[in-house]
Amino acid sequence: GINFRLYLITDRHRTKNDLFNAVEEAMKEGLKAVQLREKDLPVRERLRWAYRMKEIVDRYSGMLFVNDRVDIAVSVGAQGVHLTKDSLPVAVVRRHWPGLLVGYSAHSLDEALQAEAEGAHFVTFSPVFETSSKPDLKPQGLEKLKELCTALKIPVFALGGITPDNAGDVINSGAHGIAVVSAILGSANVREATKSFERFLP
Repeated sequence: GINFRLYLITDRHRTKNDLFNAVEEAMKEGLKAVQLREKDLPVRERLRWAYRMKEIVDRYSGMLFVNDRVDIAVSVGAQGVHLTKDSLPVAVVRRHWPGLLVGYSAHSLDEALQAEAEGAHFVTFSPVFETSSKPDLKPQGLEKLKELCTALKIPVFALGGITPDNAGDVINSGAHGIAVVSAILGSANVREATKSFERFLP
């Protein structure tokens, strides 16, 4: 099940230092779930990265999700896969790989409801606030987040511009948890940054 509240999404271009190092530091501070994104890496390179990431995650009894590539997730024994509208459909993955946990990147209520109906275990909803990762996307805001959390039965992770300053509002809006990239990876002190989110999460 989805027994984590903080979901770290990787982006090696946004880290202050080595990505694997940063993930390990965050896990020392209690992070339990990592999504390996790195979509611009060639597939064999991503496979190598996934093996390395799985070793780190296993050391801390955490969970690894691989963005989009079910084949890589299965190859490295990841706990799950994180799908987008350009990936295999949620229903197909659930049917053929029933053992995989499935997250889905939703950008609207309809999309989130569709993912839930097809059997997704959780969704990320983004961008809640303005974010440097997706500067062209209009922020959805807390009201939309609240509406989504009320409508869905599965856990919703808020993503996009989440910081320790607004994390409380996000959780009060009904989000199950928080998904972050830069707020942890771009921090000079990854452990402190991780800890600053943990205090908002039950």
